[in-house]
Amino acid sequence: MNDLFLLIIEIIGTMAFAISGIRLAAAKNFDWFGAYSAGLVTAIGGGTMRDVLLNTTPFWMNNGWYLAVTAVSLVIVIVFKKHLVRLNQTFLLFDTIGLALFVVIGIQKTLLFGFPMWTAIFMGTMTGALGGVLRDIFVNVEPQIFRKEVYATACIAGGIVYWLVLLVGLDDVIAQIACAVTVILLRILSVRRKWSIPSMHDYNENTQE
Repeated sequence: MNDLFLLIIEIIGTMAFAISGIRLAAAKNFDWFGAYSAGLVTAIGGGTMRDVLLNTTPFWMNNGWYLAVTAVSLVIVIVFKKHLVRLNQTFLLFDTIGLALFVVIGIQKTLLFGFPMWTAIFMGTMTGALGGVLRDIFVNVEPQIFRKEVYATACIAGGIVYWLVLLVGLDDVIAQIACAVTVILLRILSVRRKWSIPSMHDYNENTQE
């Protein structure tokens, strides 16, 4: 049951991240191949680096459906392009869902390799956030993780919630759901309420006063 649950969230997360990358590429007027490449990099970038650090074969090299899911995502964006490209909230939605689910996947896989929870939280954050960094670099925009937005911080908070749920003895699936919900809520609330992390520019201004 747990393996099936992980497979489902991995498929959903892959599609969500791929759509976020393809949608952003479409807004930049990329051709179909460029848009597909942007979606694929977004979907597999973080997980690839995670697997390299875990000293295992990158996950997508053993399963061709990651490439297929990205292709399906491209078709979805092509068909619904007018709606997806115009609505900034659509980008936020898909990016947030992908971020949350990939954090869960990264934590779960790292724990399966026998690493401690603090390492799993780091790996989960990287799995979720690095794909977005590569996507933004690919389409030549400033990566969200380097702005004042709550992005990687939401991943870390989700990982801590995952850990706390396990510490109180609840089921692993509950921990995964709690982690994903935490990331999604923090990300959406931070955007709507304009929460932000102090930037170095703010620090420089304070020191100059």
